[in-house]
Amino acid sequence: MKLDFTNKRIVVIGAGLSGQALVRFLVERGATVALSDLRTLEQLEGLEALQGLPVRLDLGGHSLELFEQADFIAVSPGVPLDCEPLRRAASCGIPLLGEIEIAAQEISAPIIGVTGTNGKSTTTSLIGEILQTWGKTIFVGGNLGTPLIEGCSAEIDDAVVELSSFQLETIDQFHPSIGLLLNLSSDHLDRYPDLQSYYQAKLRLFRNMTAADFVVLNADDEEVCRLTADLKATKVWFSGRGRLVEGMVRLGDKLVWNWAGANVQLPLSELQLSGEHNIENAMAAMIPPLLQGCPAELAWGAVCSFGGLKHRMQLVRKLNGVSWYNDSKGTNVGSVLKSLAGLPSGVTLIAGGKDKGGDYRLLRPLLEQKVKHLLLIGEAAEKIAAELAGCCEIRLVAQLEAAVQQAYEVTAPGGTVLLSPACSSFDMFRNYQVRGDEFERLVQRLPEERVAS
Repeated sequence: MKLDFTNKRIVVIGAGLSGQALVRFLVERGATVALSDLRTLEQLEGLEALQGLPVRLDLGGHSLELFEQADFIAVSPGVPLDCEPLRRAASCGIPLLGEIEIAAQEISAPIIGVTGTNGKSTTTSLIGEILQTWGKTIFVGGNLGTPLIEGCSAEIDDAVVELSSFQLETIDQFHPSIGLLLNLSSDHLDRYPDLQSYYQAKLRLFRNMTAADFVVLNADDEEVCRLTADLKATKVWFSGRGRLVEGMVRLGDKLVWNWAGANVQLPLSELQLSGEHNIENAMAAMIPPLLQGCPAELAWGAVCSFGGLKHRMQLVRKLNGVSWYNDSKGTNVGSVLKSLAGLPSGVTLIAGGKDKGGDYRLLRPLLEQKVKHLLLIGEAAEKIAAELAGCCEIRLVAQLEAAVQQAYEVTAPGGTVLLSPACSSFDMFRNYQVRGDEFERLVQRLPEERVAS
């Protein structure tokens, strides 16, 4: 049911992409809107797009009286729910609404929701590619980039939405027709008190789903299997280890879709995406369109034509026999493990940034096997170095530019340089995209011939 915002006093907290999109949406629906953020006008980007709108800007801090006098608080995903303004609003009985919740109540088309620790963006994009190839009019976004609220005014057949744990914290009636849980591993422990709290935030995706809905689950992930045992929705599994009778399974050099009488075999040799993690992503992405009736051959053709996302195991350059990969979106330990697993030995790994509470010790076995040089940057560098001491040569480097130069000097022909930070970017860069773009710029500037010193 759509909410009526006419003449309602609403504070939007968080002035990023989602917050700004919420402001435009709420103003269009007749609300009196204030936008509040701890950051100053100089620290924020994109606010010029709100010029001319009747919006009160509450920047450089939060005016608590605004929150106490509001009819609703609209919460952007990056805002922790235990911050003082939201605690004060809750004590006054003022409802909190997240951007996903508001948008979902406006959208009548089926929603496909994708969550998990790693692979969300690639899987969401692949589902979108398949549905578009099938001729559907769709919205693709959420945590991937475009806020879901921007899809409310469009006539669409499906909304495909990447959902972070932060976005799922504030859902209430949100009800996808198909929900995907790709995997679970340690992440965002700078926000959650423990790992189970993070997992429970992910599981909120399924809270309103019924037996008429479908959930797509990873049969190879023990935590996924354990935590989804009691779900009401119909389970459809995928496995890269040949474990399934029904669902999507990898058997040697092919994928097999066995469901409701169908038995389709798809050759992996046709897949452009590289890495075991991308085979998992492809399996998961195929299932929602297949459940909707998309021909398997058409779906597979769309998957095989997909070249991958920017900043996710993106080959930047081959230089003097060395391959340089931008995996700036690898912001947690699990993501780095998946990226390293698909590479040969002789890797120079550039990692570090703002610590998210991950256990870097989990990297040790693969680093001992694959990595020759580990170059560490950012606030987490000393912590990572302490937890991984002795696994390979480790150097602490002040800036990304120096790390790229050192990688250029120490990586032998036939080796690989991988930027996969296992950390967020916010100590040194605005976001992972800016970090990845800077890495690419630095790599492209490297000379073909090393200058003798």
